[in-house]
Amino acid sequence: MKKIYCLLFLVSFVACQKKNKHQEINELFQADITLLAEKVAKLKYSVQADSTEAQIQRQFLEAHQSYKKVEMISEYYSPAVSKSINGPAIPEFEENDKMTVPPEGFQVVEELVFPKYNKKIKKELLQELGVLSANLIRLEKVANSNELTDAHVFDAMRLEVYRIITLGITGFDSPVVLNSLPEASVTLETIEKYYRVYLENESVANRKQVLGILEKGKKYLKSNSNFNAFDRAYFIKEILNPLSRGLFKTQAELGIPLLKEQRGLKVTAQTLFDKDAFDPEAFSGFPDYQTTPEKIALGKKLFNDPILSGNNTRSCASCHHADKAFTDGLERAVSLDGKSMIQRNTPTLTNIAFQRVFFADSRVSYLEDQAIAVIKNENEMHGSLEKSALAIQKNENYLKEFKKAFPKGEINEFAIKNALASYIRSLSHYDSKFDGYMQNKTTFTSDEKAGFNLFAGKAKCATCHFIPLTNGTVPPNFDRSESEILGTPNKNKKLDGDLGKFVITQAAIHKHSFKTPTIRNIVLTAPYMHNGVYKTLEEVIDFYDQGGGSGLGFDVPNQTLPEDKLNLSDKEKKQLIAFMRTLTDKEYLE
Repeated sequence: MKKIYCLLFLVSFVACQKKNKHQEINELFQADITLLAEKVAKLKYSVQADSTEAQIQRQFLEAHQSYKKVEMISEYYSPAVSKSINGPAIPEFEENDKMTVPPEGFQVVEELVFPKYNKKIKKELLQELGVLSANLIRLEKVANSNELTDAHVFDAMRLEVYRIITLGITGFDSPVVLNSLPEASVTLETIEKYYRVYLENESVANRKQVLGILEKGKKYLKSNSNFNAFDRAYFIKEILNPLSRGLFKTQAELGIPLLKEQRGLKVTAQTLFDKDAFDPEAFSGFPDYQTTPEKIALGKKLFNDPILSGNNTRSCASCHHADKAFTDGLERAVSLDGKSMIQRNTPTLTNIAFQRVFFADSRVSYLEDQAIAVIKNENEMHGSLEKSALAIQKNENYLKEFKKAFPKGEINEFAIKNALASYIRSLSHYDSKFDGYMQNKTTFTSDEKAGFNLFAGKAKCATCHFIPLTNGTVPPNFDRSESEILGTPNKNKKLDGDLGKFVITQAAIHKHSFKTPTIRNIVLTAPYMHNGVYKTLEEVIDFYDQGGGSGLGFDVPNQTLPEDKLNLSDKEKKQLIAFMRTLTDKEYLE
């Protein structure tokens, strides 16, 4: 009996000593934070000691690459701290506090160190490095309280693959030195390190496949280090997409459940480019707003009915034509009075649901509110949902359709705006040649492929028009939508006077700031920009090639678009347009 008790005690002791996998992951994460802090301290010492420019730049690159070892878990559990460590070098306006917060972190330091380091800014650089060190201490403290689970670790690994695709290899967080490819290699090494923790279980059938993909990816990055020449199309299709699929399959084989949460990019998506990978419902924000076939049918009828306008002469479809991807082909729509013009260009409604804010100035957060704003605007429809509801109640067909769409059959402001928004949400789905290409269902011409590689590389389009949505909704969490200051001209070739988001926030950094729209179906939505100033895609590309408004000589001190020329050749411009044509949904090609 004594032997049995001893044996049971020994088994229990061994079981207690054996760490959970996610505990091992957290220990690896904390060790990498310590290493990162040491790298930053070393960089700070070199600046204090007046080391050579080459030494300081090299140590910056080492430190930033070291950040890539903690990025996966840091971004997943501590996004606010991560933003302070590695966010864009652009001031942000805090809506709640009504104050502008200066940028901080690696990208600010990068601009001080590259392309040339001037010792005159030594004090400023040391101050920024001090802030960076303080934020790493914050990260270390937060990491001690992380409650990792295996499900969260696998979710974080797949999101990190998506982060490489959308932000890593596009140069988003290495905008000056373009060290993105070596950093992507470090990220793959980290994914591999975490993945191997789970490989004690010999039953994982695809372990060799996943490890092989990781090795293939690291080798490809090492032998293809030229940022502008890098074949992103190949890397995504042949390495990163198979990698995220492989991680998904391993998770299933290990019996680790998927997270039960609704979010913009579905937890069930095996790649970023899966058909229906994005959930329009998750962008709506309210369970009672749920889209149904009955609401869609009702919303479509209301969308085409002038009953919602003040004088019964204009419907939503008057300015959003289905054959033009729900735009109108005009520089700016004609006002309801038939004389003046509406302030801004009519945006497409296709795929509009995959955004977190609406209107060019980002003034509303839900499609329902956008519908109301347009209907009530005296220059657009000058209507009243209250009066429209009374008129609709007299229509027997509408009475039947409202009863189908809403259990209580109520015809009120909420039901009208929800039905309209449901129809608009139904317009959000992807079925273009680009999607087929990424799903291995079709092929690209050499120009289309070159155009994609330019879009996600040298031309820097994808650093604002994020893949695959091609709008400003920030991956891989897709929980906020960005605006940019481009310095767009007017017809007189002067800086356009529309102040954009500034009118809403009164924040100086938002002067001339406009939401980044989707460029899906872009060949159908001319003219372009918020004021419709450009009639062709060639004109748009030339504007960006020149460096936006600053490149044209305008005074735009808060421009977020890099003012350096892109130096695109005529052939490269044509290739960019060839790629953009692949973003047209099939329904418009039939």
